Parts: sequence; structure tokens; C-alpha cells
Amino acid sequence: MTTSDAERVDPVALAARYGLIEATARPSLPEYIRRLWARRHFILAYASARSTSKYSSALLGQLWQVLTPLLQASIYYLLFGLLLDLKRGVDNYPAFLITGVFVFGFLTRSLNNGAKSISSRRSMIRTLHFPRAVLPLSFVLVEFRQLLISMVVLFGIILVTGEPLSVKWLLVAPAMILQTMFNLGLGLTWARIGAGAQDINQLLPFLTRIWFYSSGVFFSIDQRLGNLPGPIHPIIQLNPGAIFLDLYRSVLLDSYVPMQLSFGLNVWLVAAFWSVLMLIGGFIFFWQREETYGRG
Repeated sequence: MTTSDAERVDPVALAARYGLIEATARPSLPEYIRRLWARRHFILAYASARSTSKYSSALLGQLWQVLTPLLQASIYYLLFGLLLDLKRGVDNYPAFLITGVFVFGFLTRSLNNGAKSISSRRSMIRTLHFPRAVLPLSFVLVEFRQLLISMVVLFGIILVTGEPLSVKWLLVAPAMILQTMFNLGLGLTWARIGAGAQDINQLLPFLTRIWFYSSGVFFSIDQRLGNLPGPIHPIIQLNPGAIFLDLYRSVLLDSYVPMQLSFGLNVWLVAAFWSVLMLIGGFIFFWQREETYGRG
């Protein structure tokens, strides 16, 4: 090859001819899934390490995982249960409220931490080569570990408030699986949004608060909002937050009256729909920008 020929060689074409690809190029979706699976042990270990270090500097340590939602539930009981009398018409309101706080807390923490998972780990992303989905997945698994601890406490509280031990409690396991699937997709979705627009982290507390107040954490949706005009009531009923709260309460609380969903829908089918849609949609949505994370 002469000097003039060498000058005309296209490096990109030459690299493609011999199978070389850009270091930051996005892999195909099947290959991306394969790489994630190959790092499953790291994801679990990283989540475990983050969970252990989360309250390492606090005097009460891991107890705060349970104390925080309990304190929140106590405040909500005083404000909404007693002062605003939203407990009227709801049997065993303390168990109703605490279940809502624990379950919805898992949703909001997964969303908030997922949104910060990429932007808060830029140095790690720039230093190490790994599928970026490792980070939001690990952050959500940290919250899942907290939910497991919270559930043990929740079972005890529910029994103390007078609810009978029931074989239906076994359905908590599939309910947790469905919610975790949803939360993984939610975390991945907001990880991409948070990586591209970090200002969104300032808005998230307001967005999650609106979601919180419209999901029936401390009131019965059918009792309080059943007379809303048009499609507003069905929309509130079918929002994922309300669906998961209804799912857990119908399993754990013998005194609970489940929502009468519009169109005769079954709460388990709606929960499964949201879980599959969010997990698949969130994963693809995140993967589409894989090569951009950590830049800028």
C-alpha cells in the first residue's frame, strides 16, 4: 500500500471490517441482558454493601429502616386519622395506614434512588466498564432488602392490632415479586431521566408527594373519592400506587374491603400488567441510552 493509499483508508471502515467496535458502543439488547446476568453476583454484593453502609454512622444503625416508616405512620395517624377523621369507615385503621406507609415507601425510595443512581456514580462509571443498569438495579435491591425487614415488623403490628393469622398471608410473596418487578422498571426509567436532566431530582419530592396523596395511603379511595365525576375515580383506582396498596391490604387485613375496580378488573391482573409493562418498558428505555451515561 502506497502512502497515498494509506491516507485514503477510512479507519472506521477498517475497524468494522475486522470486527472492532467503539468502546462505548451500545450492545444489542440480548447481549446487554447477557452481560447483566454475568454480573448478577456483583449486583447482589453491591446492593448488600450499600444496605449495610446506609445507616453505619447512625447510633441505632439498621433499626432506622423500620423506625422511619413507623414514625411517619404515627404522624399521619395523628393528622389524618384523628384530626381529619379519615379513619371513619375504615376497619382497623392503624394496620390499614401502616401497611400503606410501608408499601408506598418502597415505591418512592426506588424511584428517588433510581433517579440518582447514575448521576451520583459518574466517577465509577468513567473508571469501570460495566452495564450501567447495574447501578439502578442495585439501588432498588437495597430497598427490597429494607422491605423484607419491614414486612417482618408489619406482620407483628397487624397481629397486635387484632387481625387473625391467615393462610392468605402466603400471597404476600407474589405481591412483593410483582411490586419489585414494577420498582425495577421504575428505577431504570428514572435513572435515565435523572442522568439526562439532573434538575428533575429537585422536582421528584413534589411528584412523589402528589402520587402519595392520590394513592389512598391514609384513606379509602372508594369511600372518599367514589363520587368524583367522569373518569377521575377509575384513573385514581388504576394508578399503580393504589393497585399495590390494595393488593397488600386485601392479603394481610381480614377486615379490609378491597376496591371495586372499574370494568370488573381483577387487582392481581392489573398489578401483573403494570409490573410487566414497567419492567420491560423501563429496561428498554434505559438501554437505549446506555452509551451516553457518564458523559458530560
